[in-house]
Amino acid sequence: MAKKKKQKEAPADAFVNPIDQDKVAETPGLLPYAHHSGSAVIRPEDKGRIRGNAMTAMYDQTDRQMEQLRQQMETLARQAKNLHNRMQVSELIYQADIPFQPVIHHIYHLYERKKDGVHVLSMIAPEEWGSRAPFEYLATVRLLGDHTWEVLAGSADKA
Repeated sequence: MAKKKKQKEAPADAFVNPIDQDKVAETPGLLPYAHHSGSAVIRPEDKGRIRGNAMTAMYDQTDRQMEQLRQQMETLARQAKNLHNRMQVSELIYQADIPFQPVIHHIYHLYERKKDGVHVLSMIAPEEWGSRAPFEYLATVRLLGDHTWEVLAGSADKA
């Protein structure tokens, strides 16, 4: 005789889900959409807008950094130009006729002798010569600690 398989019957008080098993998700939290009316609204992200905002922020930041670098380069270029000018003035003065020993941090005056064009460093200011100055005034300078000369007034460019 054939034996009949016995099916287990659910106890009477057990919960029976009335929804078809094909329509129930085992992991509803991983669904790309809300799975019931109380779920949070899930909207797809606009990746183009996110990428665009990130690119705008990146360009803004790099532009700011480039501007800082440009300002630093201008400062360095200005400092290099000033240093070069001090070197040129120093060369001009050290080639000039200096009838005394210059003292650091003292102010002197650079002139050009009218008759022969020789440069002269003097302690006498242009206004102290009176009406007949024997030299043409070029610049007022100060000897710095590194033995270069700082131009305080006038212009050594004429020299």
